[in-house]
Amino acid sequence: MENNNIEAIKREKNLDMFFRAILSLKNKEECDKFFEDIFTAKELIDIPQRLEVAMLLLKGKTYQEVGNVSGASTSTITRVSRCIQYGRGGYRQIEERI
Repeated sequence: MENNNIEAIKREKNLDMFFRAILSLKNKEECDKFFEDIFTAKELIDIPQRLEVAMLLLKGKTYQEVGNVSGASTSTITRVSRCIQYGRGGYRQIEERI
């Protein structure tokens, strides 16, 4: 059990460092450099696609419309929709800011 606590503390520390790194970026060019280094090519496609899906869903688009526009799978659209409905409001917060 103590090992699980140590791992949880380490994950929290790493997540905090990751967030601080993102918050330290000053412009789009710095974001581009950092994200290309830290994410795989697939992640660089998948993560922005989730944001696109969220923005479309928040505009009231149907799953079919979202899939046609974004190319996202039904499972991705469903996952993002659940985050919008039951998550902590991150997508809605970003929608208001961009």
